[in-house]
Amino acid sequence: MNKTTINKEEVSKFNKIANEWWDPNGKFKPLHKFNPLRIQFIKDNVKEHFKIKSDFEPFKGLKILDVGCGGGLLSEPMARLGAKVIGIDASKNNIKVAKAHLKKSNLKVEYLCSSPEKILNLGKRFDVILNMEIVEHVDNLDLFIKKSSSLLNSNGVMFVATINKTLKSYLFAIIGAEYVLKWLPIGTHQWEKFVKPEDLIKIAKNNSLLFRNITGVKFSLLTLDWKKTKDTSVNYISQFIKN
Repeated sequence: MNKTTINKEEVSKFNKIANEWWDPNGKFKPLHKFNPLRIQFIKDNVKEHFKIKSDFEPFKGLKILDVGCGGGLLSEPMARLGAKVIGIDASKNNIKVAKAHLKKSNLKVEYLCSSPEKILNLGKRFDVILNMEIVEHVDNLDLFIKKSSSLLNSNGVMFVATINKTLKSYLFAIIGAEYVLKWLPIGTHQWEKFVKPEDLIKIAKNNSLLFRNITGVKFSLLTLDWKKTKDTSVNYISQFIKN
């Protein structure tokens, strides 16, 4: 069995477009559009789980690991909410861009070119782990979830956002987004690496993670933004709690 979660082809793919992370009209435009929804989803669920009442820096005192942080699109907002954030990514170029942007933002985030299995040796544990739009780009999903779970404190929260493995997701996330609308570079996603919610839940359960909830998300061509939906057949976000 492969003992690393790093897929070199995926890393190479993102290395080539890393400089576009913070361009809202560049190759990561769909993620910029998606960011407000996922930030709000994380904020609402973390506050509920940890029974946080304050709206001013509500994440103060929480340690967050942003896995596959890219250029820092989620790491920075989490730091702005008061959390102590570490962002990791297997792409050196992504980390370089994230560090460069951090200098402009006056925030504190620790960025490391790494993966979950590699930072276990640091002895750090986290209250919240974000695996957002990353599991469909890794090798050995079982190992990835296992090592992520090992980094989570007891009663900690893990969020996983990814793409379901359905005919609809192939038509929308690959044919539609990459070939027709050209929202993403061709080859960004591989359908065989998409993950069915039931498979993710099973892997999580085997690694001391209790399934809490799931919501579908979809892009509205009318309002040009992302909305939550009961339909999980394409994009979805799930929440797990560590035993």
